[in-house]
Amino acid sequence: MNSSLLDRLGLHRPELRAWAMYDWANSAMVTTIITAVFPIYYSAVASKGLPPSEATYRFSLATTLGLVFIAILSPILGAFADRNGGKKRMLGIFLGIGVVSVALMFFIEAGDWLLASVLFVVANIAVNGSFVFYDAFLPHIASDEEMDRVSTAGYALGYVGGGLLLALNLAWIMKPAWFGLPSGAGLTEAQSTLPTRLAFLSVAVWWLLFSIPLFRQVREPPTRPGLVPGSTVRDAFFELGHTFRHLGRYRQAVLMLVAFLIYNDGIGTIIRMASIYGTEIGIGKGALIASIMLVQFVGIPFSFLFGGLAGRFGAKRMIFGGLVVYGGISVLGYFMTNATHFLILALLVGIVQGGTQALSRSLFASMIPRERSAEFFGFFAVVEKFAGIFGPAVFSVTIALTGSSRSALLTVIAFFVVGGILLHFVDVGRGQREARS
Repeated sequence: MNSSLLDRLGLHRPELRAWAMYDWANSAMVTTIITAVFPIYYSAVASKGLPPSEATYRFSLATTLGLVFIAILSPILGAFADRNGGKKRMLGIFLGIGVVSVALMFFIEAGDWLLASVLFVVANIAVNGSFVFYDAFLPHIASDEEMDRVSTAGYALGYVGGGLLLALNLAWIMKPAWFGLPSGAGLTEAQSTLPTRLAFLSVAVWWLLFSIPLFRQVREPPTRPGLVPGSTVRDAFFELGHTFRHLGRYRQAVLMLVAFLIYNDGIGTIIRMASIYGTEIGIGKGALIASIMLVQFVGIPFSFLFGGLAGRFGAKRMIFGGLVVYGGISVLGYFMTNATHFLILALLVGIVQGGTQALSRSLFASMIPRERSAEFFGFFAVVEKFAGIFGPAVFSVTIALTGSSRSALLTVIAFFVVGGILLHFVDVGRGQREARS
């Protein structure tokens, strides 16, 4: 690939490519475990014997618990890493916990909903904890002019990595005989679930293997001048309190966080609940998987496209466009009744998902002080996780009250509208000046 193309894509330096490869690595976990295969396995196998709505309720509750925990922990960990220069070390710890928890999913069998829930909670904590430190590298490796392209390139590579492993997983789940796995009639329960359980194991290996470039190529950012290495967790709390007291200096970044909290709630709800919602209303497993694959591969060119268009129209305007499409997705999802509808919605999600989230990350990164990047991305993680908490919580409450998930989709529209209004008032130029002053 020639240098001019790499420059346009935001991958023109080795450390940028190595950083973006972590999106490739972790997206396999996000795609197979959070979005596609595991939710269906949780509903059909781990929750065997439970009503479908009860399986959905327990899955959304497990999602909520994991996100609440990491939301509380993220800013403390970020402040600690900024003081000690330990972003790579903390990323490695969460990576290790995540890899082990996903590998242990191999042992989930019929009726093991409690084991499945515990491992899913731990895996959610681990992958989302790792994002705090991964995202915190962005303002250190990319200039203000590069951030949009680099961030969207990471999301695009994530779609490639997650999509490739998902395709391989689906091949041996749907056609196990091709891979020498048990197939045909007369299989025991353990034999029939073996291909899916091997998919979970493959995610753990993939996640670990493709994380190596980041640890080899991306240098640990320096600590803030004047800080003493070896600071304690108590010192991290002190720094956190200091940042809280001085957030008024970064009003635009704070406003961006609030807007992101609200509109990302809608995005996170659609991502996390799509498969299990589709299962509940009777969409076949094949159609669900095909839709998720469509999102993965449509997302590749459109993530790069969003990064390029952000240079011309601005990241904020491109995010607005994505929110408008998401509002339409919520309305169409309410009326969805068959697999064709689900595929159309998947196409629309693929067009806007990666670009909207990547530009939100880079827009925020451009408005924070570099020397406090992990701490501020700790706050970003709190906002992102609480966004993921409210949506599944709405689903849980709605299911408990109505016995159906369909009505909850309409409530998601409000998140896009309110979040978009708040985003309108973010003054990006002023925010960038506040961060650099």
